Amino acid sequence: MTASEAPLVYLIAGEASGDALGASLMAALKTRLGGAVRFAGVGGPLMADEGLDSLFPMDDLAVMGLAEVVPRLPKLLTRMAETRADVLAKNPAVLVTIDAPDFCFRVARKVKALRPGLPIVHYGAPTVWAWRPKRAKAVARFLDHMLCLYPFEPPYFTREGLAASFIGHPIALSMGAQPGADDRAADFRSRHAVAADAQVLAVLPGSRGGELDRLLPVFGETLTRLWAGGWRGRVVVPTLARHEGRILAAVQDWPGNPLVVTGNDEKWRAFAAADTALAASGTVTLELAAAGVPTVIAYKVSGVTAAIARRLIRTPHAGLVSILLGEEVMPEFIQDDCTAERIGPALQALLGDEAARATQRGHFKQAMAMLQGPADGPAAAAAEVVAGVIGRA
Repeated sequence: MTASEAPLVYLIAGEASGDALGASLMAALKTRLGGAVRFAGVGGPLMADEGLDSLFPMDDLAVMGLAEVVPRLPKLLTRMAETRADVLAKNPAVLVTIDAPDFCFRVARKVKALRPGLPIVHYGAPTVWAWRPKRAKAVARFLDHMLCLYPFEPPYFTREGLAASFIGHPIALSMGAQPGADDRAADFRSRHAVAADAQVLAVLPGSRGGELDRLLPVFGETLTRLWAGGWRGRVVVPTLARHEGRILAAVQDWPGNPLVVTGNDEKWRAFAAADTALAASGTVTLELAAAGVPTVIAYKVSGVTAAIARRLIRTPHAGLVSILLGEEVMPEFIQDDCTAERIGPALQALLGDEAARATQRGHFKQAMAMLQGPADGPAAAAAEVVAGVIGRA
């Protein structure tokens, strides 16, 4: 088979977590198909490392909440049209959409209408169990398979006639969940001159621009209050390379000489060294759980988005570990409660209470066990489904 005859897999990812899923899927497909596969689509730096030449910068799609989407709607609509046209022009063997449902599903629906025979797989199920449950029936009309990261998700889709597979969550196999945490912690502390007995607080204000807008000021004020209350430790802010300049500028006003680090490996070393974390709600809270870092969650969206969400959200918890276990594991300060006055005392209490931190870590082990999928791991399981869909299993 010549390179031009290898099946073309078209992938669309819209944010950092989707970029990671897409990159691992690309690597697994290369392994499964002996390298006889080509890629096109939209993705970020990790997918680029696996050979994807992105149609446009993935950051163009990284928006969340109605207030953020509206001003960028013309550009988003243009990107949807460009993506749809590119899929149809390239005529891939399969279209794989990853996370970013508001963008991906609009593209997928129109592609399916214009090219009914093109199989479409979505990686990372929409949270129909949390809000807008009717989406399960809607997506069943244009998707061919749903790849689910959480064990309770497949029935929501199979009851609508859409094939769905629980493939496990990659976080359960991430570096944070692997042996060697003490060595990673010692290496991090040594390289950054952090004393072995100093408490380390990891601060994670989000991966989207809007999240940084809303959370950086609150997190900075929380740290100022923590410092005024007598805490003396080291603050570490793991972030994405594209946000490094902005984070460095923001933390200049924070107490305790915060350390800003980038890169996936450095993030996991920072987590290994951390005693506690303050984090935006999202996938990062699962990463912290995998690494065994007791955490306080804080999150805020625009007022308009919050008003809509209050009417639609069906789960009492924001943290993914709490959702999995059905009880609040990480203290949550959401929307009106997302203030330094409320977050600060909870963070101070967690930093000073080893028993409370140990309780969280015990819950984390339960959650990670629930996220274990097939023995070969999520990426291999996803690649098996995709290869099967294009008839190359």
